[in-house]
Amino acid sequence: MGTMRWFVNGVIRLGTSMLCRIDKLDLDTVPACGPLIVYTNHIGSLEVPLLFAHLQPRPVIGMAKAETWDSPFMAWLFNLWGAIPVRRGEVDMEALRKSLTALGRGDIFGIAPEGTRNRTGRLLRAHPGVVTLALRSGAPLLPMVHWGGERFRANLKRLRRTDFRVRVGRPFYLYAGDEKITRHVRQQMVDEMMYQLALLLPAEYRGAYSEVERATQKYLRYI
Repeated sequence: MGTMRWFVNGVIRLGTSMLCRIDKLDLDTVPACGPLIVYTNHIGSLEVPLLFAHLQPRPVIGMAKAETWDSPFMAWLFNLWGAIPVRRGEVDMEALRKSLTALGRGDIFGIAPEGTRNRTGRLLRAHPGVVTLALRSGAPLLPMVHWGGERFRANLKRLRRTDFRVRVGRPFYLYAGDEKITRHVRQQMVDEMMYQLALLLPAEYRGAYSEVERATQKYLRYI
């Protein structure tokens, strides 16, 4: 399985490099070892294979909606990547357990807190599920953004390459001290995380987090 994953990721790296001009120098700043939660914006279907493949040789694990496994090909591909099926709209404790196990192995865990694609490229209000994973695992978080992929389909039809840009921010831990972790606190934590994404993005992509002057860092502890 390891050899097959290496081969598939190699094909994806080659294919995406041919179809896109990828500005990915920031990926060199991703830590080479140790558990890490990489969280990112979610524009379309391009960034998942692109980022998974270009972060090789580090294994990247992530969640995907359980319906993905209804397609035999997608089931094979996502199993190859070690993706974790999650039942949307409910608290999926099995998915959380598998995610914690992956981080315990020292893998990168990739997640998009928006929970769905923002097809315009502009950030949506995030869901706080990643907060539970970060607090339970104690793993550091790394903000990563990308843009340009929302033009991929249109450019492909016109036989044009797509400019795909990646930026990586500073790693940090979530820390609440003795404060009770309420629903409100979890949402404030994830909003602080999302403002870190917004600050890495051009202004036109910031969406629900456009008012960066309102960003706080009460629960962030930088490494």
